[in-house]
Amino acid sequence: MQDEQYFVYIMTNPTNTTLYTGFTSKPLKARVWEHKNKLVHGFTKKYNITKLVYFEIGDDYDAVLAREKQIKAGSRKKKIKLIETNNKDWRDLYNDLD
Repeated sequence: MQDEQYFVYIMTNPTNTTLYTGFTSKPLKARVWEHKNKLVHGFTKKYNITKLVYFEIGDDYDAVLAREKQIKAGSRKKKIKLIETNNKDWRDLYNDLD
């Protein structure tokens, strides 16, 4: 049996001005697709959050959820540093997902 995977991710709008940090136990590509197609009501739909710019994967639910809370509690500057350390061009990582 395959272990569960959990994801913490950061998405932004097309102009990279609004950041959203999320957590999911769904396959990440499916969850991002939902955001891109405005199927998730609320913040991401309202602010046109459609671009995946950062993510982490883990198999420990509590650890990944704690990581999401840690990222959310951090400043915008810390989130930008996290994104740019791994994705300096703010490329949409959606098509890189399996």
